[in-house]
Amino acid sequence: MAQRPASPKPYRTIEARPNAESLIKPGELVDLVEVTPLTLADRRIYNQLLENAWDAIDKPVTHVISKSDLRGSHNSNDRVGETIERLMSAIVKVRVTRDGEDAIERVQLLGGNIETTRRDGLLEYEIPQRLRRIIKDSTVFARLQREVMFALSSKYALTLYEMIQKRGNLRYRSSEKFSLEDLRGILGVSKGKLTSWSNLKLRAIDPALAEVNALSDYVVEIAPLKTGRRVTHVELRWWRKDEGGSAQVERELSFSKVGRKARISGSEEVVTEPKARPAWLDTRGPALRTETYETARLRYPGYDIYHVEGEWRAWAKDREEARDPDRAFLAFFRTFVEKNPL
Repeated sequence: MAQRPASPKPYRTIEARPNAESLIKPGELVDLVEVTPLTLADRRIYNQLLENAWDAIDKPVTHVISKSDLRGSHNSNDRVGETIERLMSAIVKVRVTRDGEDAIERVQLLGGNIETTRRDGLLEYEIPQRLRRIIKDSTVFARLQREVMFALSSKYALTLYEMIQKRGNLRYRSSEKFSLEDLRGILGVSKGKLTSWSNLKLRAIDPALAEVNALSDYVVEIAPLKTGRRVTHVELRWWRKDEGGSAQVERELSFSKVGRKARISGSEEVVTEPKARPAWLDTRGPALRTETYETARLRYPGYDIYHVEGEWRAWAKDREEARDPDRAFLAFFRTFVEKNPL
């Protein structure tokens, strides 16, 4: 009798590799239930700690990261320290399978650590043993785009984005049903907060959907499902955007957050320009969008944006006209700054 070929081993999460644009998060750490609420900054920093530890995340070793990598745009390390302490004390419930049965495992997110007190110092930290085992056994993960992760402005939006990134590549599935209580737990809604469906939808779900739909590669819906007259469940639905939708996402991500809320909602918002565009540039080409200049100011403080525009216009004079001048200018600006540091 011919032997049946052995089924292929499932792809393990720890075999996935981060890259310059994205990082990996095990699926078990996406759909977790927070017992201890975390902030948006806590969630972002935790993702960075996971990424930094990734090459040896399933091993009992100490990981090291510069505090400046976690500090973001803040000048003080105080917020990093507060986040580390919350992550150390945070307990989460993770849905796992043990001996073929579904189970709930309660684990801490972060183990012992030591922080040097210098502003440019280091953080040494450990991943708890039980969590290392969960990550080692994981076969489902979310690939998170760094740019999107830092662009989202609420913990609800970041969590929803992670949920979609975990599910987006499922071949035969484009929806999933959750009880309202499970969704509240995954989103990290504090006990006693947003207790009614109308408040949860208004304060958490609708703003998160607006951001994720504007900044991710998927169109996302959350539809209420009633038992009798009361909403008891929701259906999460998703589908990938077409090329036009993806191009619109790239364009939005290329601009600063200034005016984003208004752009997403379609309302008008006027962004004043601190310095008028000099007349001599009018002879070089039409002005770019106001948001483009604002983005350049925020990304590259200290540079004369109109001088750089003049350099870009001169460089592009004999080249094919850019399909998207705003994005082309910002790309040139990045190269200009690398070659001409202040």
